[in-house]
Amino acid sequence: MTSFVTMLFQLFERAALLIVFLFLITRIPRFKEILQREKHTPSELAILTFIFCLFAILSTYSGIHVEGSLVNVRIATIISSGILFGPVVGMVTGIVSGTHRYLIDIGGVSALPCFITSLFAGVVSVWIHKKVEKSQRWIYGIAGGMVCELLTMILILLMAGSFELGWSIVSQIALPMILGEVNIGFIVLLVMSVEGEKEKIAAMQAKLSLDIANKTLPYFRSVNKNSLAKICNIIKEEIHADAVAMTDTESVLAYVGFGEERYTVGKNIVSDLTKKVISQGRITFSNHWSEHHLPQIQSVLIIPLKEKDEVTGTLKTYYCKATKMTYSQQTLAIGLSQMISTLLEISRMEQIKEAASKAELRALQSKINPHFLFNALNTIASLTRTDPGQARELIIHLSGYMRSNIERTDELIDMEEAIQQVKDYVEIERARFGHRLEVDYELDPVDLKIPSLLVQPLVENAIKHGALKADGKGKVTISVEVLSHCVRIHVRDNGPGIDQTTIDRLYQDKMPAKKIGLLNVHQRVKLIYGNGLIIHHLSPGTDVYFDIKRVG
Repeated sequence: MTSFVTMLFQLFERAALLIVFLFLITRIPRFKEILQREKHTPSELAILTFIFCLFAILSTYSGIHVEGSLVNVRIATIISSGILFGPVVGMVTGIVSGTHRYLIDIGGVSALPCFITSLFAGVVSVWIHKKVEKSQRWIYGIAGGMVCELLTMILILLMAGSFELGWSIVSQIALPMILGEVNIGFIVLLVMSVEGEKEKIAAMQAKLSLDIANKTLPYFRSVNKNSLAKICNIIKEEIHADAVAMTDTESVLAYVGFGEERYTVGKNIVSDLTKKVISQGRITFSNHWSEHHLPQIQSVLIIPLKEKDEVTGTLKTYYCKATKMTYSQQTLAIGLSQMISTLLEISRMEQIKEAASKAELRALQSKINPHFLFNALNTIASLTRTDPGQARELIIHLSGYMRSNIERTDELIDMEEAIQQVKDYVEIERARFGHRLEVDYELDPVDLKIPSLLVQPLVENAIKHGALKADGKGKVTISVEVLSHCVRIHVRDNGPGIDQTTIDRLYQDKMPAKKIGLLNVHQRVKLIYGNGLIIHHLSPGTDVYFDIKRVG
């Protein structure tokens, strides 16, 4: 009689064969991918079913004979298959191996009990697969296997013909068979560890995508032919591809890598596969050499790039060696697709925003120029008869002011030039109002550039609506003050003071059309520096200022 300990070790040896075989096939990339998938194709299910059916049958043949019974790991194989791969694999393995066990020993003491429990084991495995959390399945698998073996013992006692025969068999095999179901836990945990590698791969590919995003981000700030080529080159180096290309929906935007010298950027897309990806929006992989005009390129991965769920282009990676689309590549492809699509969309939005801001600034400034010119010409016209010499000087001031704006092509001017614009304007107004107007300058030296015609409209507003309405002599003070965190530009007057209603309307962008000067400056300052004008009612007068943050 085979001892209990020997029988238990023999069971573990037979289970170890299955575990070792499963470990070996998990090292084969193709099988590893199958094991890592949540859903399987019919062909993959057929392969898995064949493997487990084969092992269940082999476990029967390699079983330990005990008085007409076979001690084996068939139940462990059946339950493991169903837990890991679902109803089809579990039930078919149970039916096939159970039927085989019955047919090779028809009329045997344990033939029918083993057939019944094999079917029952398939059902148990399916229940565990569907109802139990993945992390707990190995424990339930062991318990389910033990229940199935316990049922086998009960059926042998009931169907053996005599209780003495049944008990003689059960007393020897029950404990080893039941304890041997611990192997279910080993099998399930082994395969689940391979599935767990999927999460590690996803994390690694996510990190790689983030690294690529960090390295390519500076080049997305201004998307053009050169920046796209640098983006493609970074991607090529990071994912170890032989070539990388980027297209829009009609033409090739960039190509770097193998065959670059023979590739023409800007030509129309000719690949049918690329056109298919653009139309269907699905990641596609091909090992057909015809997808590239160089025969040395054997594989191509085409990733659709989308903006607002609409395909706007593709990212294509080429490999000189024919390969398979692995789970790792799929994860990386999805990450790259989402990352590059997002960066392209942000880049496009930033460019649109920047263009809109520039257009708005030009529009606001165009409103101010005619406004000032109209007032200046009126002043000069009033002096041409009464004081031609002074009118001539004012024309010089006006020409200097206009030249500084017309001849400039950049949007920013030095603070010194901005103050000269103010002085040119002030001289025109002084000529008009004489001793009624006094203008003082309190200027800290500062190396700073600001937009043209940003200060002058504030001075104009302070003169017209403040100083000239003061009791007695009107006074305007223009100051440039360097503070610890910013440069503050003040325009103060001693007039009657701005009313709170006007301030409220300004902050709500609801100024009347005739008072566009102050509103335009407020909008421009807010657009450029983030915060608009700050206005305080004084006693008497008004103080208007804005801050420019210091850099460095």
